[in-house]
Amino acid sequence: MKLLRMIEDSVNERYVDDIVRALEDGKIVVLPTDSLYALMCDAMNNQAIERICKIKSMKSAKSNLSISCSDISMASKYAKIDNEMFKIIKRNLPGAFTFLIEATSKLPKAFKGRKVVGVRITENKILQAIINNVGHPLFSTSVEGKDDDYRCEPELIAQTYARDVEYVVDAGRSELLPSTVVDFSDGDPEVIRQGRAEFEY
Repeated sequence: MKLLRMIEDSVNERYVDDIVRALEDGKIVVLPTDSLYALMCDAMNNQAIERICKIKSMKSAKSNLSISCSDISMASKYAKIDNEMFKIIKRNLPGAFTFLIEATSKLPKAFKGRKVVGVRITENKILQAIINNVGHPLFSTSVEGKDDDYRCEPELIAQTYARDVEYVVDAGRSELLPSTVVDFSDGDPEVIRQGRAEFEY
């Protein structure tokens, strides 16, 4: 496991290339988001998704699964975003949101059998650069820890996941609040978890 220090104002392209290669090889990495740090892998790699689910003791068949996208256009390939939904999402971006949306058939096997996918659209420049270089979304789930520091401090996160991940990107201490979850699956949006961002309908 390697700890890579990066800041948003000066994204290290060599580090981005190293992380992209690791993701393409099926590795797991810890990356900054607009809220908490997250365990991530290539969202098209079923085996990598299953490894993350095992690390977090998640049952992939029952847990909500989320993808991180660079923009709404990328998200629309994997989630059914109609015109009204597009306007509402765009109005709330940038922001730390997870939108629960009906999934398309383009998601891989790990998502099969579920009607809804969580969609994150990041404003974090480091994460955007990595997703854009991969060319499609990353599977994403927040890190866990025994206390707040172990969820927010990259060096402590690296200790927790030292045997499980290829890289941890250190972009400084993260926000403590998670993303705000907005459910579009039944039509009108409903905030089902209030997090860092305030939703505007």
